[in-house]
Amino acid sequence: MLTIKRLDQSDAQLLIAGARAKAVEIGVPMCIAITDESGQLIAFERMDGGKVTSTTIAIDKAFTAAAARKATHEYGEASQPGKPAFGIHSAISGRLMIVGGGLPVIVDGDVVGGIGLSSGTPAQDMQCAQAGLDHFFAAL
Repeated sequence: MLTIKRLDQSDAQLLIAGARAKAVEIGVPMCIAITDESGQLIAFERMDGGKVTSTTIAIDKAFTAAAARKATHEYGEASQPGKPAFGIHSAISGRLMIVGGGLPVIVDGDVVGGIGLSSGTPAQDMQCAQAGLDHFFAAL
């Protein structure tokens, strides 16, 4: 039998709050997705002005970060021609994201969820995702 650690709604709201605060600070309305450790969506916010097309992208970034247990930008680096994961972006019906903005949430060495952001540049998405993590860990 396995004992699974996962984010709850309170945790998800902390992550969203931190990401939202950074998005407001940089002036980029974001789509913010939080998943459990298996990549299943548990919370989502599309800020006023967040791009409609970014909804699915944010969810898939959080899915990738949690389920694959790796930051999406790391897949981006490894998936270039000639690299070991070339073509991986087409895996899982195209859900595996290779663009920055998805980070796993790791507590005591266990991936307990993922956070994914979209609507800005990959660097802005990554910055806001990290702010969500920072806010979450500051509250623990």
